[in-house]
Amino acid sequence: MQREQHSAGPIEKLLVIACGALAHELVRVRDMNNWHHIEFQCLPAALHNYPEKIPEAVRAKVRENRDQFSRIFIGYADCGTGGLLDTVISEEGLERLPGAHCYELFSGSQKFNALHESEIGTFYLTDYLAENFDRLIIGGLGIDRYPELKDQYFGNYKNLVYLAQKENPTTDQQARQAAEYLGLSYQRVFTGDTMLDKALQVVVNDADSAADAEIGR
Repeated sequence: MQREQHSAGPIEKLLVIACGALAHELVRVRDMNNWHHIEFQCLPAALHNYPEKIPEAVRAKVRENRDQFSRIFIGYADCGTGGLLDTVISEEGLERLPGAHCYELFSGSQKFNALHESEIGTFYLTDYLAENFDRLIIGGLGIDRYPELKDQYFGNYKNLVYLAQKENPTTDQQARQAAEYLGLSYQRVFTGDTMLDKALQVVVNDADSAADAEIGR
């Protein structure tokens, strides 16, 4: 069911610069809420494997679009940048999604911390990563070319937790096969889009409030 958008003044044109691994979920939340004023531009999901490249890629995308939108929001968590993305975001005067990574974003901090504390040696998949495991993990990390890398990368892991955003037996099977390939025990945790929806609700509400305040001047 779509939700009505109410605002006392004109709606800001909002750009969300996001990780490609979140694209489907972001669009699904936007359409569910009838947020037609939001545009997404996604950076390659392969940057998951090279987090040191994320901050400057985000900066370049921001500066490319700065004059074309009323507001820009960053659809990333920290994503392994060790605070470097937050430095760029602060310098550009922007904000980002909450959390250390998309796993925490989808599951919520409390649930993720409980999962992490129950077994530190856990590898996580989302819908996108499960569906693109061969390309992003096996191919992206070079395991297809150098099979010995599998043990080097995953030898200290014990569990694979699939954080599912949607009910899809095919994706479930892909996640299970990834666990089998890595020799890890398997757990599926359904998250849906609830936490992502809440995060974007804050962004949209803040944008609407700013627009209304501008009209009231």
